[in-house]
Amino acid sequence: MDISCLKRRGLMYVLSSPSGAGKTTITRFMLKQNTDMMISVSATTRPRRAGEVQGQDYYFTDLAEFNEMVDNGDMLEHAKVFGHYYGTPRIPVEKALDSGKDVIFDIDWQGTQQLREMARGDLVTVFILPPSAKELENRLRNRSKNTLETETQIRDRMDKSNDEMTHYSEYDYVLINRDVEKVMTQAQMILDAERLKRHRLSGLSDFVRGLKEGR
Repeated sequence: MDISCLKRRGLMYVLSSPSGAGKTTITRFMLKQNTDMMISVSATTRPRRAGEVQGQDYYFTDLAEFNEMVDNGDMLEHAKVFGHYYGTPRIPVEKALDSGKDVIFDIDWQGTQQLREMARGDLVTVFILPPSAKELENRLRNRSKNTLETETQIRDRMDKSNDEMTHYSEYDYVLINRDVEKVMTQAQMILDAERLKRHRLSGLSDFVRGLKEGR
């Protein structure tokens, strides 16, 4: 029996966390470790920052075009965050999944809820928690030195983080980022296990039938 008849459908691997809890670091690690994984590039209405590349960092669009994509069903999920809209274009993700490629998402709980409604069978969700509230605040303050955020903006992010963390129970897996090296390993272990789930493999029944028939 030719094993090439077995085809794995890609999965949607969601990483969510409060700002500063480490999901960006973990996302970069996952992409480096897995050449058959791509990151979902979001569309956004927020202005492009210095150094950002259209189609690589985000698909930058205006509000009218963004709303048109939503109305046409061309977004898998969308949400308003800090005054700007973000969303996941449908077509690139579906093409990747059909080709057996995994797609990693860096989105919040609102987007995750919408994805669950539309793509439950393809979805794997992981929530990253900080080791303590104090450590989270320290990370946000250190980050603000580069982004020049005001004290009010920092407090807004802390308030949003507190709200986000209440949604941890909606996720398949929860990791506490005490040690980033350990968490990255755990995130990879989750991906490896989810890839092996039976329902992601097409052609399996034909393969088993061939084994029984001695092919």
